[in-house]
Order: sequence, then structure tokens, then C-alpha cells
Amino acid sequence: MKITEVIQAEIEEVTEEDCIQYIYNLVINRTYDGYLTEIKTIYGKLQRDLGVEIKPAPDEWGRLYNVDFYIQVKDRYIGLQIKPITYEQTPEIYRWKEWLSRTHEKFEKECGGKVFIIFSIKKDNRKEIFNHGIVEEIKREIQRLEKER
Repeated sequence: MKITEVIQAEIEEVTEEDCIQYIYNLVINRTYDGYLTEIKTIYGKLQRDLGVEIKPAPDEWGRLYNVDFYIQVKDRYIGLQIKPITYEQTPEIYRWKEWLSRTHEKFEKECGGKVFIIFSIKKDNRKEIFNHGIVEEIKREIQRLEKER
């Protein structure tokens, strides 16, 4: 009885502003903080490893091609898609690749370069690239595009 009375009294004191603030903190702030962490992973690690400038993709590219970032090589572009994963999700990586393949093929036809999916993972309380081999694949694509035309 005491629990019911206490909980009911607490619920009646919750305002619309409390609800808005709760959702904002839960959804917007956490998502935004996660996004900033992904950006730091990309700009920090990839730019250093690749030695090239990585730029945020235009919003239109995000919708049309599922591309978060790009690298310009001459008059062509390489797309980068960033996906955070947990160890529990690693067996599902192929599903991400299948799901995104159509839009990434369209990007390659229209922009000239491939799209690479970089999976980030939290390890020892910091973000790291899960699929390390992707860096060498991106380097090869940069070299390929530099040789063409």
C-alpha cells in the first residue's frame, strides 16, 4: 500500500517539462555524444592512418547513399559508413553489408569510388576500429583512384 501511494504521488508531480527533459537527455544527448565519439574515432584514427582529409558527407549523401564521411581523390569520392557495434552484434555484420550494398553500389557508379563500412567498438572504455583491415583497403582504393584518368 505504501509503495502504491508513494509512486502515485511521485507520478502526479511529473510535469510535461520533466518528460521532455527526460526524453531529450535519454535520446538526443546520448545519441549526440555517441555521434561525437564516432567522429573522433574517424577524424583521429583514420585521418592519421590514411594521411588524407576526411570530410562529413552532405545530408543528401546520407539519405541517398548511406554515407557518413567521404574522401576526395581528384574528381572522385570514396564513401565511409560508420557503424558502432558490440561484440554481441559481430555475427550480424554481413547483414549490415547486405542492407547497405544497393546504396553503396549507386554511390560507386555516381561518385567513382567505393564505400567502406567501418565498424567501431568500445574496448577498454574507448572507441576503436573493429575491422582493422579496412584501413589498408581504403589506402588501395585511394591509390587506384589516383592512378586513373
